[in-house]
Amino acid sequence: MSALAWTVRVLRGSVCREAAWWGGGLLLAFAGANIHDPYMTPVKGWSLPLIAAAGLCALLVLWWTGVGRRPMLALLWLAVPFCAVGAEAVFQIRKAQILSLADPSAVELGRHFIVGYRQVEEVEALAARGLIGGIFVSRHNLAGRSAEMLRDEIGHLQEIRRRAGLPPLAVAADQEGGIVSRLSPWLPHRAAPSALAELPSDERRAAAYALGQAHGQDLQSIGVTINLAPVLDLRRDHPPDPLDFHSLIAQRAISDDPEVVAEVATAYAGGVADAGVRPTAKHFPGLGRAQRDTHHFRAVIGEPREVLEATDWRPFRHVLAADPQTLLMVGHAIVETVDPDRPASHSGRLVDGVIRRDWGFDGLIVTDDMVMTPVYQYGLCRAVVEALNAGVDLLLFALDGSQFYRAMACAVDAGKRGRLDQAVLAASDRRLRDSGQTNAIGRLGGVSRKIGAWPFPHWSPTMSRLQASGRP
Repeated sequence: MSALAWTVRVLRGSVCREAAWWGGGLLLAFAGANIHDPYMTPVKGWSLPLIAAAGLCALLVLWWTGVGRRPMLALLWLAVPFCAVGAEAVFQIRKAQILSLADPSAVELGRHFIVGYRQVEEVEALAARGLIGGIFVSRHNLAGRSAEMLRDEIGHLQEIRRRAGLPPLAVAADQEGGIVSRLSPWLPHRAAPSALAELPSDERRAAAYALGQAHGQDLQSIGVTINLAPVLDLRRDHPPDPLDFHSLIAQRAISDDPEVVAEVATAYAGGVADAGVRPTAKHFPGLGRAQRDTHHFRAVIGEPREVLEATDWRPFRHVLAADPQTLLMVGHAIVETVDPDRPASHSGRLVDGVIRRDWGFDGLIVTDDMVMTPVYQYGLCRAVVEALNAGVDLLLFALDGSQFYRAMACAVDAGKRGRLDQAVLAASDRRLRDSGQTNAIGRLGGVSRKIGAWPFPHWSPTMSRLQASGRP
C-alpha cells in the first residue's frame, strides 16, 4: 500500500508540474500578445522584457531537462517572447503610421481626442502635428515633481502648438474634490460638493460657488482649462458592491434629491467657470442607478425614460440650461429602454436623439475614459466610430493615452471607407470652434495670454442670473 501511495503521489506531482508548465506558457503567451491591452497599463514599460525573459528562461530549463521529450511544450514557450515582441512591433508600426499622417483630414479627426500621458515626450509630436485636441493630466504627471513643473510642462506643449500655428490644447483634469482629487496634494485638497448638501439652501449655493471658484483658480494656475466635475449622479441605496473599486458613486454623489444636486452643481459649475476653467457635468445617463462599476463591468439601467427624465436627468438639464458652455460627459452605462445594444458613450439614440434633438443641447459632449472594459468588450473601433457619428465631440483616453493610436487608426480607416458622417463631424467642428477650444486662453506662469474669445462669452449672463437669484 505504501508503494502504491508513493506512486500516486509521484504521478500527481508530475501531472501538477506538467499542468503548471502548460498553464504558465499559455498565460504568458496570452499576456505577451496583449502587452498593450489597458489591463496591462500598470506594468507597462517592463512587461515586454519580463515576459520575453520568462519565455527564454523556460526554454533553457526545458533544454536542460531534455527538450526532445516535450517538443510541443518547447514550442509554446518559444512563442511567449515572439508574442510579446510581435505585439510591440504592431504597436510601434501603428504609432509610426499615425505620426506620419500628413493629410489635413487627420488633423480634423485628431482634434476630437484628449489623451493622458506619463512622459511629455509621449505627446510632443502629437501636439506639434495637430493629431490631438487636448491632454489629460493626473497625479502620475506630478509624481516626484511640483505643480510649478507641471505648469511649465503644459506651457511647453502650448508653445509647441503656437509655433505650429495650431490652436491651444484643451487641458483636462479630474479635480472633483473629496476622494477624487487627482492633482492633490500638489494643489490644495478641498472638500467635494457633496459635503455641502445638508446646508441651508442659500448657504450651500454660496459655498458651492466658492468651492467651484477655488477649484477653478487652483487649476487655472497651472494651465488646466477643463475640470471634469461636478458629479451629477444621484445617490442611491445600493448594497455595497465588493467589486466596485473605482466608481464609488455613493461617496461622490451630492445627494439623492435631484433639486439639491441641481442647485449645488449649478453654483459649483458657475464658480469653476468664473475662474476661467470649463466645468463638466457627469456622468450621463446617471451612474447612480448603475448596479456595477463601469470601469470593469457592463452596467444596465432598466428604468423607463420617463422615470429618468423626472429624476436622474433633471440635474443635467438644469446645469446645461444654466450655462450651455458647460461640457457634458457621457458614461458607459446602457439605458435599456432607449438603446439596449450599446453604452451611452456611443449611442446615437441617446447622444443625438435625447441630448441633441430632444433637449436641444448644442454644447460640447465628451466621453468618459474610453479605456474601460465595456468599451473594449463592445469593440474599440466600433465604439470610436459610433461615438463620432452620434455627435460626441471629444473622446477621452485618460488612463492609457497610448490607446489613442489604435482609436485614431480606427477613425482614419473609417474615414477612408466613408463610414464617418461628414455632416455630424462638421457640426462637431463648429461646436469646437464656437465653444472656445480653438480660442482657449493660455494662463501660463501667472501671465494671461489671451489668444481668443475666452473666458466664455456666455458667462456674464449666467452670472447675472446667479446674482439675480441671490447666488454669489
